[in-house]
Amino acid sequence: MERSQQLHLGAFMRPVSIHAAWWRYPGSYVDANFNLNHLAEFAKTLERGCFDAFFMADHLAVLNMPMDALKRSATATSFDPFTLLPALSMVTEHLGLVATASTTFEPPYLIARRFASLDHISGGRAGWNIVTTSNPDAALNFGMTDQVEHDERYLMAREFYDVVTGLWDSWADDAFIRDVDSGVFFDPERLHTLNHKGPYYSVKGPLNVARPVQGWPVIAQAGASDAGRQLASETAEMIFTVANSPEQGRAFRDDVRGRAAAAGRDPNHLKVMPGILVVVGDSKEEAEERRRHLDSLVNMDSAMGALSIALGHDASQFDLDGPLPEIPESNQSQSGRARAVDLAKRHNLTVRELAQRLSGFGGFSMTGTAADIADEMQLWLESGSCDGFIIMFPYLPAGLDDFVNKVVPELQRRDIYRKAYTGKTLRDHLGLPRPTNQFFD
Repeated sequence: MERSQQLHLGAFMRPVSIHAAWWRYPGSYVDANFNLNHLAEFAKTLERGCFDAFFMADHLAVLNMPMDALKRSATATSFDPFTLLPALSMVTEHLGLVATASTTFEPPYLIARRFASLDHISGGRAGWNIVTTSNPDAALNFGMTDQVEHDERYLMAREFYDVVTGLWDSWADDAFIRDVDSGVFFDPERLHTLNHKGPYYSVKGPLNVARPVQGWPVIAQAGASDAGRQLASETAEMIFTVANSPEQGRAFRDDVRGRAAAAGRDPNHLKVMPGILVVVGDSKEEAEERRRHLDSLVNMDSAMGALSIALGHDASQFDLDGPLPEIPESNQSQSGRARAVDLAKRHNLTVRELAQRLSGFGGFSMTGTAADIADEMQLWLESGSCDGFIIMFPYLPAGLDDFVNKVVPELQRRDIYRKAYTGKTLRDHLGLPRPTNQFFD
């Protein structure tokens, strides 16, 4: 491995933790997901740990699960990313700020405008996580009675991306001459009107926000289906994926990088970052006990609700102590269904065990000492299985503090992780070029 290769780290904030019981763990801030002061402190800690980005998931509806399960969810409410992230930009200087925004319901002009604004407010630290929304209740919140079909959502997303990036290029970087003597504020020759007309969108333009500091905010994507991988390979620069082993990670990375090359892109401009839950202890035994205690706090009603969402199928009638039955495909997330089915098969889990695992966190996790975790991360990096990780903290603030205070110094000691930021923008952190303007030299 070339020593110039460095591990990239993002923090998955939902806006706090993905584990269903994080808020019940001793010492956790129970209101952290809706408390600006807590979130600001978390952002400052991430910046102290030299993280590339704060990665914020988003939901356009409360989770579609039975009320007995929903009432136990700490993520029933959260801040809108475009209210929270500008606020966090004012208490940080380097930390990237990646917001999730769906292509399924909102117009591309609004999304282009919000991200361009966030990039200017933050000094070039914005990123857009492109998602297509599968929750049918979200469709009802936007005046639709039926959810758009899975593959069509990705066709819409591809055109949506073209419109948004075209709008970001509305203004040349030197368009604003601001000549006080002549009274001319901008050069009309350096302004492009998009006039996009496609199968799904008609957008005139131009955007009424100057070209973003980064040219374009960094494009992130997290789809794992074939349609999702294709969208990622054509558009994404930061790919949030799920992999349960270095072999799976390497296969995914090789696949999307190969697709990117076929699309005429530089594969090195795709940073593949699997999501992992990290539990740190002063000994392996202590870390494992922390994970067991955390999982024991998951309620079964909540667990079955999470399983139903993952499968896109009502699991309430399944035999809890029997194996997972055959699950037909649905119009919801195919990647979520595939992960659940794979997890059940790999570990020979009963429905009850699968539900508990998924509700807590059913993806890949690293549990152990700082050295144990650094060993595993280094293995993934040096085997070509990833470019870094999206870290999910098991509980807050202790889980975050443990990682930054213990794991980060160990990674730095091995010279596979930065000791200080060397640039200002998110593109600088990720080693990505600034895109050229499509319409101007």
